[in-house]
Amino acid sequence: MAGGRRRRIHFSKIYNFSCIRSSFRDDHSQIGQKGYSRIVHCNDPDNPEAAALNYCGNYVSTTKYTLVNFIPKSLFEQFRRVANVYFLVVAFVSFSPLAPYRAVSVLLPLLVVIGATMAKEAVEDWRRKKQDIEVNNRKTKVYGKDHTFHETTWKELRVGDLVRVDKDEFFPADLLLLSSSNDDGICYVETMNLDGETNLKVKQSLEVTLALRDEKSFQHFKASIKCEDPNESLYSFVGSLYYDGNQYPLSPHQILLRDSKLRNTQYIYGVVIFTGHDTKVMRNATDPPSKRSTIERRMDKIIYLLFSILVLISSVGSVLFGIKTKEDISDGKFKRWYLRPDDSTIFFDPRRAAWAGFFHFLTGLMLYGYLIPISLYVSIEIVKVLQSIFINQDLDMYDEEMDRPARARTSNLNEELGQVDTILSDKTGTLTCNSMEFLKCSIAGISYGRGMTEVERAMARRFKHDGPEFQDLSSDFAGDSGDVLDSRPRIKGFNFRDERIMNGQWVKEPKSDAIQKFFRVLAICHTAIPEVDEESGEISYEAESPDEAAFVIAAREVGFEFYERTQTSISLHELDPKACRKVDRSYKLLQVLEFSSSRKRMSVIVRNEEGQLLLLCKGADSVMFERLAEDGRMFESRTKEHVNEYAEAGLRTLVIAYRELGEEEYNIWQEEFVNAKNSVSADRDAMMNAAADKIERDLILLGATAVEDKLQKGVPECIDKLAQAGIKIWVLTGDKMETAINIGFACSLLRQGMKQIVITLDAPDINALEKQGDKEAVAKASRESITKQIREAKSQVSSAKESSVASALIIDGKSLDFALVGKTENLFLELAIDCASVICCRSSPKQKALVTRLVKKGTGKTTLAIGDGANDVGMLLEADVGVGISGVEGMQAVMSSDFAIAQFRFLERLLLVHGHWCYRRIAMMFPLLHQEGVQNILFRWYRILGWMFNGVCSSIIIFFFATSSVLHQAFRQDGRVAGYEALGVTMYTCVVWTVNCQLALSLSYFTWIHHFVIWGSIIFWYIFLTIYGTVPPTISTSAYKVLVEVCSPSPLYWLSTLFIVVSALLPYFSFVALQSRFFPTYHSRIQAMHAKGSVPQALVGFSARFDARMKERVHRRQS
Repeated sequence: MAGGRRRRIHFSKIYNFSCIRSSFRDDHSQIGQKGYSRIVHCNDPDNPEAAALNYCGNYVSTTKYTLVNFIPKSLFEQFRRVANVYFLVVAFVSFSPLAPYRAVSVLLPLLVVIGATMAKEAVEDWRRKKQDIEVNNRKTKVYGKDHTFHETTWKELRVGDLVRVDKDEFFPADLLLLSSSNDDGICYVETMNLDGETNLKVKQSLEVTLALRDEKSFQHFKASIKCEDPNESLYSFVGSLYYDGNQYPLSPHQILLRDSKLRNTQYIYGVVIFTGHDTKVMRNATDPPSKRSTIERRMDKIIYLLFSILVLISSVGSVLFGIKTKEDISDGKFKRWYLRPDDSTIFFDPRRAAWAGFFHFLTGLMLYGYLIPISLYVSIEIVKVLQSIFINQDLDMYDEEMDRPARARTSNLNEELGQVDTILSDKTGTLTCNSMEFLKCSIAGISYGRGMTEVERAMARRFKHDGPEFQDLSSDFAGDSGDVLDSRPRIKGFNFRDERIMNGQWVKEPKSDAIQKFFRVLAICHTAIPEVDEESGEISYEAESPDEAAFVIAAREVGFEFYERTQTSISLHELDPKACRKVDRSYKLLQVLEFSSSRKRMSVIVRNEEGQLLLLCKGADSVMFERLAEDGRMFESRTKEHVNEYAEAGLRTLVIAYRELGEEEYNIWQEEFVNAKNSVSADRDAMMNAAADKIERDLILLGATAVEDKLQKGVPECIDKLAQAGIKIWVLTGDKMETAINIGFACSLLRQGMKQIVITLDAPDINALEKQGDKEAVAKASRESITKQIREAKSQVSSAKESSVASALIIDGKSLDFALVGKTENLFLELAIDCASVICCRSSPKQKALVTRLVKKGTGKTTLAIGDGANDVGMLLEADVGVGISGVEGMQAVMSSDFAIAQFRFLERLLLVHGHWCYRRIAMMFPLLHQEGVQNILFRWYRILGWMFNGVCSSIIIFFFATSSVLHQAFRQDGRVAGYEALGVTMYTCVVWTVNCQLALSLSYFTWIHHFVIWGSIIFWYIFLTIYGTVPPTISTSAYKVLVEVCSPSPLYWLSTLFIVVSALLPYFSFVALQSRFFPTYHSRIQAMHAKGSVPQALVGFSARFDARMKERVHRRQS
């Protein structure tokens, strides 16, 4: 039913503006020149000329390795670690006679570490490979030599192939739209995977190809396309179609991009222009990088330091050894005759003392090599794996609805979670749920709707928690009575609850006539299409955007059901307030003036059954209030108050108005509008805008709508906690600026009173230059404009800081192209860092990755990117840490991420709990403690060198105290003194006790794991000595029964251990005591600040909004 009706509706008659029209521009004159040299032979891919062009196939690969390069490339990655290079060299040298130990003791642990890491890399890359296989083997229909469409895989497509794509299928390549199931070639496209936008894009084929609607019509179709070369720009396309001896200009409105989806259209036919890695989405992709944590990179520098110390120690020892060896023969006499210097090898030959010293140096490098212990790396890898298991098993990050736990997809970056300074987040599907809900409205100056947004709920909980003195403020957020219970089933897109409006009760309201007109506008002023379920009879709507669908659903639920659209009419089931029953009313549709980002409003002109001409309009408050008639402003002040309240709550608002038109006025206007519409000049859009502006005047205000771009559960609280932890949050989205700003308010990154700095190239002078087509002039003017805007913005931010006002930066994608180039890049970064929050809108996937790279390299601090769609993959790979959300947009982001979670709210626990544990193993009570990781307090050089100095001090104490107390004393019961085997056991026992006790002293709290590891390590030392001592002396050598028979029966052994361990711990204990008293750690300072209630306030988050609202309320009371 819907399909038949759809073919009778010519959408091109509805859309008046340039969103679906193409014309020749100066760009088209460049076709055939450099950058515009691509030629496509349509429906003729076997043409020899086409084969000679040698375009790439449609197979895509996102893997890091191939079967051929895995071993060499992976080994290269492993030996980027300086320690691995050192251990490899030592392992090779240990095969020589110089080695003081067997080679296997070094080689085996190295092979285990490298092998395990390579296996982990292989598993991760195999997951990417499986995803590629699934994508490349998706099915599509291609036109064959037998003149029929048959199924083939995506990877088999070639440039020039004709394909058919059905409803809800992804486009397999970049296509030129030839025709669709609609008579006028219109189709709707969802580009969520490309730019994150949920709004559907309208595409229309050229009129000349509309007749190509079935297999027979393609039988003799031959054409060629000349167009731009492959590039990453998602929003531009320049080309021409050569067909039947004529040239037709092409624009982005005829191009269907790979990975976007066909919606609200039964099918389309298209010709393949770009394939595989030439497609725009793949041009925006980045290769998977090799990520290393900050601590790991710092450890490389530590290795350099330790290796330098090792070389120094070995050099000093070898020089002294060489001197001593040379002195063994003096005047023909042997000093150390028992070494037989007259009959020694080169290693001890006094006549070749220099060589003996050199070989001693090599031996020293191996002997003292445990200064760089491979066991440390083994231990770190084990700890990281255990930390990953903790993340994977955390039930507090498990999403029951989707049955998805958190996943640490790599263990290399665990500690990076505790050092994150900046989060760069996608919007759609990450912060929001991809759904709009009609929540509130203001009609005739009265606010309706009891529902609460996520932000209002969070703030209401904050008021309740902060005590009874703030209870009177909670009404600002909880509405009249909070969430009203409703037994009715939940309706998608509709969360409006108000007994004054629902169930026909609106007819009893004092302003029922305004309510009737208000919902009538919502039911008529749109371009949605009704779909009737033949079985149930229920009506659903297919709309360009979720908020437009929400308006139509809201009107239906109140009693104004839109049920039919034809080319010239819209029909409603309306509730008649006089008869108190539903009646059918039809409105003749005369004109649709559709919404655009420049107009910021939409209007329809209709004639009702009484013959009245009505202009019904909805739009942004910034353009609507100025268009009101003098006698149409009756409720203006109250409506503005409500709009501000809705915006403060994070809701998207539109103002609703109407006016009656006179016949003569309309006829004169229609003639002017039709002339503008039929114009073929470059000023066509401006002429149509001017004509529309003339009729959209003298409006009568009805009210305003408030729609919630629904946030995911817990997003406001999560952002608030992250902001309190000192983490900066940037939003990078492909959405329009207005949408991005609304979400900024919704998740409390923006608030009333903030200084909003908007950088955009949507200016009259730039637009004028663009119309002239001089690209160089446009680029020059754009660069100058962006530089000027950034410099002015920096001075504004400085002024705002002096007034203690937080600033927010909002920039669009067009401006980002120039802000991310040359010297402007640093200016932009300086400005962005000074702002409390940053929102980048209309961002392409590549721009997201470039912004992430700029923040990462420009600040030198750890960045985290989070997203859920294919358009987020670039920034996830570019960031130090990539977090993928397993949402509704597929698994591309998860497959490219380092960590995967089901909801944005789990990011709080991932960073502030697991990140903290991985970095410092400390409690999660104070979010500000996250700054220990951000500032890398615990792994700075002074701490590293301090621990080294502590190790040296402990070693000296243990060595000298052990030798003094054990040697030359009656060690055994029979009076015998201790040998070197007893001394070695005593010393190593003291080492084990000292290391573990210092570890215990450094902890702020204990868990059973701490007890098990610390005390278990000490117990294991004794168990090992006992077991190893039972091994025959041919293997255990001097360790044979050394504990059972020599050490344990001796009281001196136990007393010496106690005395030496206490002595070795005293310096560390004294330092900790002095530090806590006179030089408190960051952790101690935060605890003291929290105890005094003086923890610094965040600049964003609902807590900041709460504080601002409270100050405002106090100021009002004082006034």
